[in-house]
Amino acid sequence: MSEIRSNTRYVIDGLLKKYREKDITVGVIGLGYVGLPICLAMSSAGFRAIGFDIDRTKAEMLNIGKSYIKHIPTEAVASAMNTGRFTATSDMSRLRDVDAILICVPTPIDEHMAPDLSFVVSTCETITQYLKADQLVILESTTYPGTTREVVLPILQSSGLSVGRDIFLAFSPEREDPGNNSFSTSNIPKVVGADDEESLTLAVTLYNGFVESTVPVYSTATAEAVKITENVFRAVNIALVNELKVVFSNMGVDIWKVIEAAKTKPFGYMPFYPGPGLGGHCIPIDPFYLAWKARGLGQETRFIELAGHINRAMPARVVATLTEALSHRAKKSLNGSRILIIGLAYKKNIDDTRESPALELIELLEARGANVDYHDPHVPEIPQTREHARLAGRKSRTWDAAVFASDFDAVLIATDHDGLDYVELAAACSIVVDTRNACARSGADMSSVVPA
Repeated sequence: MSEIRSNTRYVIDGLLKKYREKDITVGVIGLGYVGLPICLAMSSAGFRAIGFDIDRTKAEMLNIGKSYIKHIPTEAVASAMNTGRFTATSDMSRLRDVDAILICVPTPIDEHMAPDLSFVVSTCETITQYLKADQLVILESTTYPGTTREVVLPILQSSGLSVGRDIFLAFSPEREDPGNNSFSTSNIPKVVGADDEESLTLAVTLYNGFVESTVPVYSTATAEAVKITENVFRAVNIALVNELKVVFSNMGVDIWKVIEAAKTKPFGYMPFYPGPGLGGHCIPIDPFYLAWKARGLGQETRFIELAGHINRAMPARVVATLTEALSHRAKKSLNGSRILIIGLAYKKNIDDTRESPALELIELLEARGANVDYHDPHVPEIPQTREHARLAGRKSRTWDAAVFASDFDAVLIATDHDGLDYVELAAACSIVVDTRNACARSGADMSSVVPA
């Protein structure tokens, strides 16, 4: 515990009263897939929220009531703006005006699979310029256990303000699932951790004001480990089912039928599904934060690293399956073939392309001499990315199964968006390599379909 000011109990009681009455302004730094939903949830619950983003265009769009994230309706943004409780800005000096600060910035990995905390560090350095007594700072960005205490706390205390005495610090991992209509920011239980009682009490009180339930834990490292554990669990199980897909395929067994039958067991089994690789921020990246941290402690993380190896190998396996299908069914080489990829987002029914295996598939196919195009109703144009910068600006082809059949030698389903006519696609095209079981689920004629 930090040494507490003699009047801290009085200060905390006053702050708690303001938090409970929602008479505070909360700043959210980073208006992406995590930060924007938090702003909307808080303003809907009665808090004043200021969203901060270095991208001025985002702030300008929000301030005129428009959304730039497809699964977040413009109507929701406009409604929040109309309450007068939500505004957006790229002016970081307005951090002086807030009582609590939530950090929702990216935490990628570098080319050596090591954590890149540059966004967290630069954000904390900016906050320190405007930090004032009694402010609460909460990190939401997913990271390895120890980050809040070892990285964030020293930067904030360089201001001369002491955590647990003058200011307060907590960690609460985001649990967003873009495109999931059953769960949103407000009804997903919120894990909250802090290293002193005062910070934890304030943070829990804040979240209790706009989420249905909170799960307090008594250290920031524990809260950080919760998020890593959730994502490692998914990464390992997806790797397992991807490996089973390869093994069962060689035995003439359909993995999708196996999963459908296995999940009828009411205990001891949870279904996970294979695919062309991992996408999104959480599963492909976050487990390597723990692996990196463990290596620094002389510990091995063999399950995590093996799962990563299996999952990262899936795009190459898909390309091999496509190559074989072209050779056997069309007597064509991949080199010079015309390939259409269906679905660019990393999962169905959203526009999020972060770490999408479809982008990796394009790169691999073009490196082998194929000419690649794509169709995705949610991604009309490939956005700028660090890993696949050369693909930026390419535009989605209009859906027309007959044109696809004449223009392309093969179709590769990478993302199984709802609303696409997979029956029509399979009937029109001579080779459809399906990594998501979309055609079989749709009842399509499978004579042209190659599972992958």
